[in-house]
Amino acid sequence: MILVFVYFFKILWLNPWQIRRKLQVQGIKGPKPSLLYGNVWEMQKIQASVMEKTANNEEFVAHDYTSTLFPYFEQWRKEYGSVYTYSTGKKQHLYINHPELVKEMNHCISSDLGKPSYITRRLAPMLGNGILRSNGHIWAQQRKIVAPQFFMDKVKGMVGLMMESAESLTRKWERCIESQGGKIAEIRAEEDLRSVSADVISKACFGSSYFKGKAIFSKLRTLQKLVSNQTLLFGSYNAFGLVSSGQQKKIDDLEKEIESLIWKAVDKRKIDSDDENKDLLQQILEGAIDIHDHDRVDDKDSSKRFIVDNCKNIYFAGHESTAVAASWCLMLLALHPQWQARIRAEMGRVCEETGRLDSDCLHKLKTVTMVIQEVLRLYPPAAFVSREALQETKIGHITVPKGVCLWTLIPTLHRDPHIWGSDVNEFKPERFADGIFNACKLPQVYIPFGLGPRLCLGRNFALVQLKIVIALIVSKFTFSLSPKYRHCPAYRMIVEPGEGVHLLIRRCGENC
Repeated sequence: MILVFVYFFKILWLNPWQIRRKLQVQGIKGPKPSLLYGNVWEMQKIQASVMEKTANNEEFVAHDYTSTLFPYFEQWRKEYGSVYTYSTGKKQHLYINHPELVKEMNHCISSDLGKPSYITRRLAPMLGNGILRSNGHIWAQQRKIVAPQFFMDKVKGMVGLMMESAESLTRKWERCIESQGGKIAEIRAEEDLRSVSADVISKACFGSSYFKGKAIFSKLRTLQKLVSNQTLLFGSYNAFGLVSSGQQKKIDDLEKEIESLIWKAVDKRKIDSDDENKDLLQQILEGAIDIHDHDRVDDKDSSKRFIVDNCKNIYFAGHESTAVAASWCLMLLALHPQWQARIRAEMGRVCEETGRLDSDCLHKLKTVTMVIQEVLRLYPPAAFVSREALQETKIGHITVPKGVCLWTLIPTLHRDPHIWGSDVNEFKPERFADGIFNACKLPQVYIPFGLGPRLCLGRNFALVQLKIVIALIVSKFTFSLSPKYRHCPAYRMIVEPGEGVHLLIRRCGENC
Protein backbone atom coordinates (compact mmCIF):
# COMPACT_ATOMS: atom_id res chain seq x y z
CA MET A 1 0.00 0.00 0.00
CA ILE A 2 2.83 2.37 0.85
CA LEU A 3 4.52 1.61 -2.49
CA VAL A 4 1.28 2.41 -4.33
CA PHE A 5 0.97 5.70 -2.44
CA VAL A 6 4.58 6.60 -3.22
CA TYR A 7 4.07 5.73 -6.90
CA PHE A 8 0.99 7.95 -7.29
CA PHE A 9 2.56 10.69 -5.19
CA LYS A 10 5.52 10.73 -7.57
CA ILE A 11 3.44 10.56 -10.78
CA LEU A 12 0.66 12.96 -9.82
CA TRP A 13 2.49 15.52 -7.69
CA LEU A 14 6.26 15.29 -7.46
CA ASN A 15 7.11 14.94 -11.17
CA PRO A 16 4.71 17.73 -12.32
CA TRP A 17 5.96 19.96 -9.48
CA GLN A 18 9.59 19.45 -10.53
CA ILE A 19 8.76 20.32 -14.14
CA ARG A 20 6.82 23.44 -13.10
CA ARG A 21 9.74 24.45 -10.91
CA LYS A 22 12.17 24.19 -13.83
CA LEU A 23 9.90 26.48 -15.86
CA GLN A 24 9.25 28.90 -13.00
CA VAL A 25 12.95 29.54 -12.38
CA GLN A 26 13.10 30.68 -16.03
CA GLY A 27 10.45 33.29 -15.28
CA ILE A 28 7.52 31.36 -16.78
CA LYS A 29 4.35 31.70 -14.74
CA GLY A 30 0.85 30.26 -14.95
CA PRO A 31 -2.31 29.43 -13.00
CA LYS A 32 -1.89 27.41 -9.82
CA PRO A 33 -2.92 23.74 -10.36
CA SER A 34 -4.82 21.38 -8.06
CA LEU A 35 -3.32 18.02 -7.06
CA LEU A 36 -5.19 15.53 -9.25
CA TYR A 37 -6.67 17.59 -12.05
CA GLY A 38 -4.21 20.42 -12.51
CA ASN A 39 -6.08 23.34 -14.10
CA VAL A 40 -8.81 21.24 -15.75
CA TRP A 41 -11.55 22.34 -13.36
CA GLU A 42 -10.57 25.99 -13.85
CA MET A 43 -10.63 25.50 -17.64
CA GLN A 44 -14.09 23.97 -17.43
CA LYS A 45 -15.32 26.75 -15.14
CA ILE A 46 -14.04 29.46 -17.50
CA GLN A 47 -15.58 27.66 -20.48
CA ALA A 48 -18.96 27.28 -18.75
CA SER A 49 -18.99 30.95 -17.77
CA VAL A 50 -18.33 32.06 -21.34
CA MET A 51 -20.97 29.70 -22.76
CA GLU A 52 -23.53 31.12 -20.34
CA LYS A 53 -22.73 34.70 -21.37
CA THR A 54 -22.86 33.95 -25.09
CA ALA A 55 -25.95 31.71 -25.02
CA ASN A 56 -28.31 34.61 -25.70
CA ASN A 57 -25.90 36.75 -27.69
CA GLU A 58 -27.71 38.17 -30.70
CA GLU A 59 -24.54 39.18 -32.55
CA PHE A 60 -24.81 37.63 -36.00
CA VAL A 61 -21.24 36.96 -37.14
CA ALA A 62 -18.15 37.71 -35.05
CA HIS A 63 -14.92 36.38 -36.51
CA ASP A 64 -12.89 36.42 -33.28
CA TYR A 65 -13.99 33.03 -31.95
CA THR A 66 -10.92 32.24 -29.81
CA SER A 67 -12.44 33.88 -26.72
CA THR A 68 -15.46 31.57 -27.09
CA LEU A 69 -13.86 28.27 -28.14
CA PHE A 70 -10.69 28.58 -26.04
CA PRO A 71 -11.48 31.23 -23.38
CA TYR A 72 -9.06 29.84 -20.77
CA PHE A 73 -6.11 30.29 -23.15
CA GLU A 74 -7.17 33.86 -23.89
CA GLN A 75 -7.74 34.70 -20.21
CA TRP A 76 -4.37 33.28 -19.17
CA ARG A 77 -2.61 34.98 -22.10
CA LYS A 78 -3.90 38.35 -20.90
CA GLU A 79 -2.82 37.54 -17.34
CA TYR A 80 0.56 35.82 -17.91
CA GLY A 81 1.66 36.95 -21.38
CA SER A 82 2.45 35.07 -24.59
CA VAL A 83 4.35 32.29 -22.77
CA TYR A 84 2.90 30.54 -19.71
CA THR A 85 2.49 27.08 -18.19
CA TYR A 86 -0.58 25.14 -17.06
CA SER A 87 -1.38 21.50 -16.32
CA THR A 88 -4.06 18.89 -16.98
CA GLY A 89 -3.70 16.27 -14.29
CA LYS A 90 -0.20 14.82 -14.43
CA LYS A 91 0.59 16.51 -17.79
CA GLN A 92 2.39 19.86 -17.86
CA HIS A 93 1.88 22.22 -20.80
CA LEU A 94 3.68 25.27 -22.15
CA TYR A 95 1.64 27.78 -24.12
CA ILE A 96 3.83 29.63 -26.64
CA ASN A 97 2.47 32.45 -28.79
CA HIS A 98 5.57 34.62 -28.99
CA PRO A 99 6.34 34.99 -32.74
CA GLU A 100 10.09 34.27 -32.56
CA LEU A 101 9.62 31.27 -30.28
CA VAL A 102 6.84 29.95 -32.52
CA LYS A 103 9.16 30.25 -35.51
CA GLU A 104 11.96 28.39 -33.74
CA MET A 105 9.63 25.67 -32.49
CA ASN A 106 8.23 25.07 -35.98
CA HIS A 107 11.65 25.04 -37.63
CA CYS A 108 13.12 22.62 -35.10
CA ILE A 109 14.47 19.54 -36.92
CA SER A 110 15.53 17.66 -33.79
CA SER A 111 13.75 14.38 -33.07
CA ASP A 112 13.66 15.55 -29.44
CA LEU A 113 10.54 17.53 -30.35
CA GLY A 114 7.58 15.56 -31.71
CA LYS A 115 3.82 15.16 -31.69
CA PRO A 116 2.36 14.84 -28.16
CA SER A 117 2.10 11.18 -27.19
CA TYR A 118 -1.03 11.52 -25.06
CA ILE A 119 -2.95 13.13 -27.92
CA THR A 120 -1.60 10.50 -30.31
CA ARG A 121 -3.12 7.83 -28.07
CA ARG A 122 -6.48 9.58 -28.06
CA LEU A 123 -6.42 10.05 -31.84
CA ALA A 124 -5.22 6.49 -32.51
CA PRO A 125 -8.68 5.26 -33.64
CA MET A 126 -8.76 8.05 -36.25
CA LEU A 127 -5.15 8.29 -37.34
CA GLY A 128 -3.24 5.38 -35.84
CA ASN A 129 0.50 5.96 -36.11
CA GLY A 130 0.24 7.50 -39.57
CA ILE A 131 2.07 10.53 -40.83
CA LEU A 132 -0.07 13.09 -38.98
CA ARG A 133 0.75 11.67 -35.54
CA SER A 134 4.01 9.69 -35.81
CA ASN A 135 7.50 10.82 -34.80
CA GLY A 136 11.14 10.10 -35.52
CA HIS A 137 12.22 7.40 -37.97
CA ILE A 138 8.67 6.19 -38.67
CA TRP A 139 7.49 9.70 -39.56
CA ALA A 140 10.51 10.23 -41.83
CA GLN A 141 9.75 6.99 -43.71
CA GLN A 142 6.12 7.94 -44.15
CA ARG A 143 6.96 11.46 -45.30
CA LYS A 144 9.33 10.06 -47.92
CA ILE A 145 6.46 8.02 -49.37
CA VAL A 146 3.63 10.55 -49.11
CA ALA A 147 5.30 13.91 -49.82
CA PRO A 148 6.16 13.34 -53.53
CA GLN A 149 2.50 12.62 -54.30
CA PHE A 150 1.64 16.21 -53.35
CA PHE A 151 4.46 18.06 -55.11
CA MET A 152 3.07 20.76 -57.41
CA ASP A 153 3.79 18.85 -60.62
CA LYS A 154 1.68 15.95 -59.31
CA VAL A 155 -1.08 18.27 -58.10
CA LYS A 156 -1.31 19.93 -61.51
CA GLY A 157 -2.02 16.50 -62.93
CA MET A 158 -5.03 16.28 -60.59
CA VAL A 159 -6.64 19.50 -61.89
CA GLY A 160 -8.84 17.61 -64.36
CA LEU A 161 -10.25 15.44 -61.55
CA MET A 162 -10.83 18.52 -59.40
CA MET A 163 -12.68 20.23 -62.27
CA GLU A 164 -14.84 17.14 -62.83
CA SER A 165 -15.87 16.97 -59.18
CA ALA A 166 -16.49 20.72 -58.88
CA GLU A 167 -18.59 20.77 -62.06
CA SER A 168 -20.61 17.85 -60.71
CA LEU A 169 -21.37 20.01 -57.66
CA THR A 170 -22.46 23.03 -59.73
CA ARG A 171 -24.77 20.80 -61.79
CA LYS A 172 -26.29 19.46 -58.57
CA TRP A 173 -26.94 23.00 -57.33
CA GLU A 174 -28.50 23.95 -60.67
CA ARG A 175 -30.90 21.03 -60.27
CA CYS A 176 -31.69 22.26 -56.75
CA ILE A 177 -32.66 25.65 -58.17
CA GLU A 178 -34.93 23.98 -60.75
CA SER A 179 -36.57 21.78 -58.13
CA GLN A 180 -37.20 24.79 -55.85
CA GLY A 181 -38.96 26.97 -58.41
CA GLY A 182 -36.24 27.88 -60.90
CA LYS A 183 -34.97 31.12 -59.37
CA ILE A 184 -33.49 30.57 -55.95
CA ALA A 185 -32.60 27.54 -53.84
CA GLU A 186 -31.65 26.99 -50.23
CA ILE A 187 -28.77 24.57 -49.79
CA ARG A 188 -26.52 23.33 -47.02
CA ALA A 189 -23.11 23.72 -48.60
CA GLU A 190 -20.69 21.95 -46.26
CA GLU A 191 -21.85 18.38 -46.94
CA ASP A 192 -21.68 18.89 -50.72
CA LEU A 193 -18.19 20.36 -50.32
CA ARG A 194 -17.15 17.31 -48.31
CA SER A 195 -18.39 15.10 -51.12
CA VAL A 196 -16.38 17.04 -53.70
CA SER A 197 -13.21 16.93 -51.63
CA ALA A 198 -13.67 13.25 -50.80
CA ASP A 199 -14.27 12.43 -54.47
CA VAL A 200 -11.04 14.17 -55.48
CA ILE A 201 -8.86 12.51 -52.85
CA SER A 202 -10.44 9.12 -53.63
CA LYS A 203 -9.82 9.31 -57.36
CA ALA A 204 -6.44 11.04 -57.23
CA CYS A 205 -4.83 9.02 -54.45
CA PHE A 206 -6.74 5.76 -54.25
CA GLY A 207 -8.07 5.19 -57.77
CA SER A 208 -11.73 5.03 -56.73
CA SER A 209 -14.70 7.38 -56.71
CA TYR A 210 -16.41 8.92 -53.69
CA PHE A 211 -19.29 6.53 -54.28
CA LYS A 212 -17.01 3.57 -53.58
CA GLY A 213 -15.37 5.25 -50.58
CA LYS A 214 -18.53 6.83 -49.19
CA ALA A 215 -18.81 4.37 -46.31
CA ILE A 216 -15.22 5.08 -45.25
CA PHE A 217 -15.72 8.85 -45.27
CA SER A 218 -19.05 8.62 -43.47
CA LYS A 219 -17.67 6.41 -40.70
CA LEU A 220 -14.54 8.58 -40.37
CA ARG A 221 -16.81 11.61 -39.91
CA THR A 222 -18.79 9.82 -37.18
CA LEU A 223 -15.57 8.70 -35.51
CA GLN A 224 -14.22 12.25 -35.69
CA LYS A 225 -17.23 13.52 -33.75
CA LEU A 226 -16.89 10.79 -31.11
CA VAL A 227 -13.17 11.42 -30.61
CA SER A 228 -13.78 15.18 -30.49
CA ASN A 229 -16.38 14.68 -27.75
CA GLN A 230 -13.52 13.55 -25.52
CA THR A 231 -12.21 17.12 -25.78
CA LEU A 232 -8.52 16.67 -26.46
CA LEU A 233 -7.50 19.65 -24.35
CA PHE A 234 -9.40 18.69 -21.18
CA GLY A 235 -12.76 17.25 -20.19
CA SER A 236 -14.23 13.74 -20.11
CA TYR A 237 -10.80 12.21 -19.61
CA ASN A 238 -9.82 12.18 -15.97
CA ALA A 239 -6.35 12.49 -14.52
CA PHE A 240 -5.60 8.88 -15.47
CA GLY A 241 -6.71 9.25 -19.12
CA LEU A 242 -9.78 7.00 -18.89
CA VAL A 243 -12.96 7.24 -20.97
CA SER A 244 -16.41 5.74 -20.44
CA SER A 245 -16.82 2.12 -21.56
CA GLY A 246 -19.88 2.89 -23.71
CA GLN A 247 -18.07 5.65 -25.58
CA GLN A 248 -14.98 3.50 -25.99
CA LYS A 249 -17.02 0.60 -27.43
CA LYS A 250 -18.52 2.87 -30.10
CA ILE A 251 -15.04 4.13 -31.00
CA ASP A 252 -13.58 0.62 -31.12
CA ASP A 253 -16.43 -0.70 -33.33
CA LEU A 254 -16.10 2.20 -35.79
CA GLU A 255 -12.34 1.79 -35.91
CA LYS A 256 -12.71 -1.90 -36.84
CA GLU A 257 -15.33 -1.14 -39.50
CA ILE A 258 -13.16 1.57 -41.10
CA GLU A 259 -10.08 -0.62 -41.12
CA SER A 260 -12.07 -3.48 -42.68
CA LEU A 261 -13.32 -1.21 -45.47
CA ILE A 262 -9.84 0.15 -46.14
CA TRP A 263 -8.35 -3.32 -46.21
CA LYS A 264 -10.94 -4.45 -48.77
CA ALA A 265 -9.82 -1.56 -51.01
CA VAL A 266 -6.19 -2.57 -50.44
CA ASP A 267 -6.89 -6.22 -51.35
CA LYS A 268 -8.64 -5.13 -54.53
CA ARG A 269 -5.67 -2.93 -55.42
CA LYS A 270 -3.29 -5.88 -55.01
CA ILE A 271 -5.32 -7.65 -57.69
CA ASP A 272 -5.90 -4.68 -60.02
CA SER A 273 -2.58 -2.83 -59.58
CA ASP A 274 -1.22 -0.93 -62.58
CA ASP A 275 2.55 -0.55 -62.42
CA GLU A 276 2.53 2.24 -65.01
CA ASN A 277 0.18 4.55 -63.08
CA LYS A 278 1.16 4.48 -59.44
CA ASP A 279 -1.06 6.52 -57.17
CA LEU A 280 -0.59 7.16 -53.46
CA LEU A 281 -2.17 3.87 -52.40
CA GLN A 282 0.27 1.94 -54.58
CA GLN A 283 3.17 3.92 -53.11
CA ILE A 284 1.98 3.12 -49.59
CA LEU A 285 1.72 -0.58 -50.43
CA GLU A 286 5.25 -0.61 -51.85
CA GLY A 287 6.50 1.43 -48.90
CA ALA A 288 5.15 -1.17 -46.48
CA ILE A 289 7.01 -3.88 -48.39
CA ASP A 290 10.24 -1.84 -48.42
CA ILE A 291 10.05 -1.17 -44.70
CA HIS A 292 9.24 -4.82 -43.99
CA ASP A 293 12.25 -5.97 -46.05
CA HIS A 294 14.58 -3.29 -44.68
CA ASP A 295 13.81 -4.03 -41.04
CA ARG A 296 13.78 -7.77 -41.71
CA VAL A 297 10.81 -8.28 -39.45
CA ASP A 298 8.43 -11.07 -40.36
CA ASP A 299 5.37 -9.28 -39.05
CA LYS A 300 2.42 -9.01 -41.41
CA ASP A 301 0.41 -7.15 -38.78
CA SER A 302 2.94 -4.28 -38.67
CA SER A 303 2.84 -3.96 -42.48
CA LYS A 304 -0.95 -3.98 -42.44
CA ARG A 305 -0.96 -1.35 -39.67
CA PHE A 306 1.41 0.86 -41.67
CA ILE A 307 -0.89 0.67 -44.72
CA VAL A 308 -4.19 1.16 -42.88
CA ASP A 309 -2.92 3.99 -40.67
CA ASN A 310 -1.60 6.01 -43.59
CA CYS A 311 -4.75 5.42 -45.64
CA LYS A 312 -6.83 6.73 -42.72
CA ASN A 313 -4.57 9.79 -42.45
CA ILE A 314 -4.90 10.62 -46.14
CA TYR A 315 -8.63 9.90 -46.29
CA PHE A 316 -9.22 12.23 -43.32
CA ALA A 317 -6.67 14.99 -43.86
CA GLY A 318 -7.04 14.94 -47.64
CA HIS A 319 -10.69 15.89 -47.62
CA GLU A 320 -11.89 17.16 -44.23
CA SER A 321 -9.67 20.22 -43.83
CA THR A 322 -10.10 21.28 -47.47
CA ALA A 323 -13.88 20.93 -47.31
CA VAL A 324 -14.05 22.94 -44.08
CA ALA A 325 -11.85 25.70 -45.56
CA ALA A 326 -14.14 25.84 -48.62
CA SER A 327 -17.16 26.11 -46.31
CA TRP A 328 -15.66 29.10 -44.52
CA CYS A 329 -14.81 30.65 -47.91
CA LEU A 330 -18.43 30.49 -49.03
CA MET A 331 -19.68 31.80 -45.69
CA LEU A 332 -17.42 34.86 -45.89
CA LEU A 333 -18.12 35.47 -49.57
CA ALA A 334 -21.84 35.29 -48.80
CA LEU A 335 -21.31 38.14 -46.33
CA HIS A 336 -19.23 40.12 -48.84
CA PRO A 337 -20.90 40.02 -52.29
CA GLN A 338 -18.44 42.63 -53.63
CA TRP A 339 -15.73 39.97 -53.47
CA GLN A 340 -17.97 37.54 -55.33
CA ALA A 341 -18.23 40.18 -58.07
CA ARG A 342 -14.46 40.63 -58.18
CA ILE A 343 -13.86 36.88 -58.49
CA ARG A 344 -16.54 36.64 -61.19
CA ALA A 345 -14.91 39.41 -63.20
CA GLU A 346 -11.51 37.76 -62.83
CA MET A 347 -12.92 34.43 -64.00
CA GLY A 348 -14.41 36.17 -67.02
CA ARG A 349 -10.99 37.52 -67.99
CA VAL A 350 -9.23 34.18 -67.43
CA CYS A 351 -11.85 32.20 -69.35
CA GLU A 352 -11.80 34.71 -72.20
CA GLU A 353 -8.06 34.12 -72.62
CA THR A 354 -7.99 30.32 -72.23
CA GLY A 355 -11.54 29.14 -72.93
CA ARG A 356 -11.49 26.98 -69.80
CA LEU A 357 -9.94 26.92 -66.37
CA ASP A 358 -6.89 24.63 -66.40
CA SER A 359 -3.61 24.09 -64.57
CA ASP A 360 -1.77 26.65 -66.69
CA CYS A 361 -4.00 29.56 -65.72
CA LEU A 362 -4.47 28.88 -61.99
CA HIS A 363 -1.73 31.39 -61.18
CA LYS A 364 -3.88 34.09 -62.83
CA LEU A 365 -6.57 33.76 -60.17
CA LYS A 366 -5.10 36.53 -58.00
CA THR A 367 -8.39 37.60 -56.41
CA VAL A 368 -9.36 34.02 -55.53
CA THR A 369 -5.92 33.53 -53.99
CA MET A 370 -6.27 36.66 -51.85
CA VAL A 371 -9.71 35.56 -50.63
CA ILE A 372 -8.48 32.06 -49.72
CA GLN A 373 -5.46 33.46 -47.86
CA GLU A 374 -7.67 35.80 -45.84
CA VAL A 375 -10.15 33.01 -45.05
CA LEU A 376 -7.28 30.81 -43.83
CA ARG A 377 -6.10 33.69 -41.67
CA LEU A 378 -9.48 34.13 -39.99
CA TYR A 379 -10.53 30.47 -39.97
CA PRO A 380 -7.48 28.18 -40.12
CA PRO A 381 -8.88 24.61 -39.95
CA ALA A 382 -6.07 23.54 -37.60
CA ALA A 383 -6.42 25.55 -34.40
CA PHE A 384 -3.12 24.49 -32.86
CA VAL A 385 0.48 23.61 -33.47
CA SER A 386 1.23 20.97 -30.83
CA ARG A 387 4.55 19.41 -29.85
CA GLU A 388 6.00 17.41 -26.97
CA ALA A 389 9.54 17.56 -25.62
CA LEU A 390 10.51 13.89 -26.01
CA GLN A 391 13.84 14.88 -24.47
CA GLU A 392 14.89 18.09 -22.74
CA THR A 393 15.24 20.67 -25.51
CA LYS A 394 15.87 24.38 -26.10
CA ILE A 395 13.33 26.69 -27.74
CA GLY A 396 14.95 30.10 -27.96
CA HIS A 397 15.96 31.10 -24.45
CA ILE A 398 13.68 28.49 -22.84
CA THR A 399 14.88 25.07 -21.69
CA VAL A 400 11.85 22.81 -22.04
CA PRO A 401 11.91 19.79 -19.68
CA LYS A 402 11.22 16.32 -21.04
CA GLY A 403 7.51 15.46 -21.15
CA VAL A 404 6.22 19.04 -21.48
CA CYS A 405 3.62 19.61 -24.25
CA LEU A 406 3.90 22.85 -26.21
CA TRP A 407 0.88 24.59 -27.71
CA THR A 408 0.53 27.47 -30.16
CA LEU A 409 -2.96 28.83 -30.76
CA ILE A 410 -2.91 29.71 -34.47
CA PRO A 411 -6.04 31.96 -34.56
CA THR A 412 -4.50 34.16 -31.86
CA LEU A 413 -1.34 34.64 -33.94
CA HIS A 414 -3.49 35.42 -36.96
CA ARG A 415 -5.36 38.10 -34.99
CA ASP A 416 -2.57 39.97 -33.26
CA PRO A 417 -3.24 43.68 -33.99
CA HIS A 418 0.43 44.54 -33.38
CA ILE A 419 1.33 42.31 -36.33
CA TRP A 420 -1.70 42.62 -38.64
CA GLY A 421 -3.10 46.07 -37.80
CA SER A 422 -6.22 47.37 -36.08
CA ASP A 423 -8.54 45.79 -38.69
CA VAL A 424 -7.40 42.32 -37.67
CA ASN A 425 -10.93 40.95 -37.11
CA GLU A 426 -12.24 42.21 -40.45
CA PHE A 427 -12.43 40.25 -43.69
CA LYS A 428 -10.02 42.18 -45.92
CA PRO A 429 -8.47 40.00 -48.65
CA GLU A 430 -6.68 43.04 -50.08
CA ARG A 431 -4.14 42.77 -47.26
CA PHE A 432 -2.66 39.87 -49.31
CA ALA A 433 -2.54 41.83 -52.58
CA ASP A 434 1.27 41.83 -52.53
CA GLY A 435 1.66 38.34 -51.11
CA ILE A 436 2.00 36.87 -47.64
CA PHE A 437 5.36 38.52 -46.90
CA ASN A 438 3.82 41.98 -47.30
CA ALA A 439 0.53 41.22 -45.57
CA CYS A 440 1.85 41.70 -42.02
CA LYS A 441 4.92 42.72 -40.05
CA LEU A 442 5.98 39.15 -39.19
CA PRO A 443 5.04 36.66 -41.93
CA GLN A 444 6.24 33.70 -39.84
CA VAL A 445 3.06 34.03 -37.75
CA TYR A 446 0.86 33.18 -40.76
CA ILE A 447 0.77 29.40 -40.39
CA PRO A 448 -2.55 27.90 -41.59
CA PHE A 449 -0.55 24.89 -42.85
CA GLY A 450 2.11 24.92 -40.13
CA LEU A 451 5.74 25.76 -40.79
CA GLY A 452 9.10 24.06 -41.11
CA PRO A 453 9.72 20.30 -41.46
CA ARG A 454 6.16 19.40 -40.47
CA LEU A 455 4.52 21.80 -42.91
CA CYS A 456 1.29 20.19 -44.13
CA LEU A 457 2.20 17.90 -47.04
CA GLY A 458 -1.19 18.52 -48.67
CA ARG A 459 -0.77 22.31 -48.84
CA ASN A 460 -0.46 22.47 -52.64
CA PHE A 461 -3.33 19.99 -53.07
CA ALA A 462 -5.61 21.99 -50.77
CA LEU A 463 -4.85 25.40 -52.27
CA VAL A 464 -5.32 24.26 -55.87
CA GLN A 465 -8.57 22.48 -55.04
CA LEU A 466 -9.85 25.51 -53.12
CA LYS A 467 -9.06 27.78 -56.07
CA ILE A 468 -10.94 25.58 -58.51
CA VAL A 469 -13.98 24.95 -56.31
CA ILE A 470 -14.42 28.58 -55.21
CA ALA A 471 -13.77 30.02 -58.69
CA LEU A 472 -16.29 27.67 -60.37
CA ILE A 473 -19.01 28.16 -57.75
CA VAL A 474 -18.72 31.96 -57.81
CA SER A 475 -18.67 32.04 -61.61
CA LYS A 476 -21.94 30.06 -61.72
CA PHE A 477 -23.90 31.43 -58.76
CA THR A 478 -24.51 34.46 -56.59
CA PHE A 479 -25.26 33.57 -53.00
CA SER A 480 -26.05 34.96 -49.58
CA LEU A 481 -26.47 33.49 -46.11
CA SER A 482 -29.81 31.87 -45.38
CA PRO A 483 -31.77 33.07 -42.33
CA LYS A 484 -31.17 29.53 -41.03
CA TYR A 485 -27.43 30.10 -40.79
CA ARG A 486 -26.17 30.33 -37.22
CA HIS A 487 -22.57 31.39 -36.70
CA CYS A 488 -21.10 29.01 -34.15
CA PRO A 489 -17.57 27.78 -34.94
CA ALA A 490 -16.97 24.41 -33.28
CA TYR A 491 -13.72 22.63 -32.45
CA ARG A 492 -13.93 18.99 -33.60
CA MET A 493 -10.25 18.26 -34.14
CA ILE A 494 -10.48 21.17 -36.60
CA VAL A 495 -12.47 24.41 -36.41
CA GLU A 496 -15.60 24.00 -38.52
CA PRO A 497 -19.03 25.65 -38.88
CA GLY A 498 -20.85 24.13 -35.94
CA GLU A 499 -24.29 24.03 -37.58
CA GLY A 500 -23.30 24.02 -41.22
CA VAL A 501 -23.33 26.71 -43.91
CA HIS A 502 -26.88 27.41 -45.14
CA LEU A 503 -26.90 29.45 -48.36
CA LEU A 504 -29.45 31.00 -50.71
CA ILE A 505 -28.13 30.56 -54.27
CA ARG A 506 -29.13 32.03 -57.63
CA ARG A 507 -27.74 31.46 -61.11
CA CYS A 508 -25.45 34.06 -62.64
CA GLY A 509 -25.68 35.13 -66.28
CA GLU A 510 -23.49 33.53 -68.94
CA ASN A 511 -20.35 32.11 -67.36
CA CYS A 512 -17.25 30.36 -68.58
